[in-house]
Amino acid sequence: MTRIYFDNAATTPLDREVLDAMLPYMTTNFGNPSSIYSYGRESRMAIENARKSVAKILNTHPGEIFFTSGGTESNNTAISSAIRDLGCRHIISSAVEHHAVLHTVEHYGGGEEMSHSNVKLLSNGHVDLDDLDMQLAAQKKRCLVSLMHANNEIGNLLDIDKAGAICKKYNAIFHSDCVQTVGHYKMDLRKTPVHFISASGHKFHGPKGIGLLYVNDNIKIKPFLFGGGQERNMRAGTENLYGIVGFAKALELAMTNYEKDREYIQSLKTYMIGKLRAAIKGVVFNGDAEGRCLYTVLSAAFPKTEKSEMILFNLDINHICVSGGSACSSGADIGSHVIQAVNNNPNLVTVRFSLSKHNTKEEVDAVVEKVKELI
Repeated sequence: MTRIYFDNAATTPLDREVLDAMLPYMTTNFGNPSSIYSYGRESRMAIENARKSVAKILNTHPGEIFFTSGGTESNNTAISSAIRDLGCRHIISSAVEHHAVLHTVEHYGGGEEMSHSNVKLLSNGHVDLDDLDMQLAAQKKRCLVSLMHANNEIGNLLDIDKAGAICKKYNAIFHSDCVQTVGHYKMDLRKTPVHFISASGHKFHGPKGIGLLYVNDNIKIKPFLFGGGQERNMRAGTENLYGIVGFAKALELAMTNYEKDREYIQSLKTYMIGKLRAAIKGVVFNGDAEGRCLYTVLSAAFPKTEKSEMILFNLDINHICVSGGSACSSGADIGSHVIQAVNNNPNLVTVRFSLSKHNTKEEVDAVVEKVKELI
């Protein structure tokens, strides 16, 4: 049986065109970008061309784009830099952030000088922006606000412009984990009032191990890795040359075909919602699945039975790849912190289906049929 892959929020298959763009930098154009001879200069040019391409797509300045190892490093760097370099002494976040933010906030926010709090969540899992406003108004210390643009488990989308405007009103630093949205939505960083955003290449058919941190020109932070002059003295270490080239190519392809792909994937998601409703009595969808939500993610909760408790395992046996929550914590048999925060019903079992342009209606039919059989 061929494998059906419905876990694209965890990672996506690499586009062939992205691989083709990367291969020369793994073979013939292998020079160290810091070397002064032609091999090195060619590599340096490839990195700077990639930076310009990414900056143009995100409508920002190339000097505001820093390549990192991925979303986790970018999130960690933004939070630690806001504390160390920008004088933030209180962090406001939410209970449904990715662990790369949650654990970093817990680490830094528990000392004597630092404090942290979570914004309230609305009944549909969205962040309560009125509560954010009230917390910022009441806070005497300088604040860092870290709220993700789209939730990786339930797909809820933050109104990033509104959140940024509230932060601006109180002179707070605003960081948004955009790992699930860069490459899936058009972004205009000149218009969005945000100081830091994080992105990761493997979420939009690019390579793993490469991401970016956007740092707004209006703030000044110190280097986040010491030891060399790379990334304009901000991140020491020989650059991930072919990863950077691949990231830029994947983003270019994603945004060139954005309208068509979005419409297609959204149609698959809508189709799957209808099929699941018709096939399984008592199915509910976590978060704001049919409202302000990622078009790639569908979080479904099924009535708990002896059979449904083993559904992830049984789908895997049947060559269907899905997850219960974030792939970054799969293997750890603990309930999802996101589901606990938005729909803590012990009588439901959650499965996250996440779709890409490579999926088909026939696959949706096959998955729904198998889920029905297993439940």
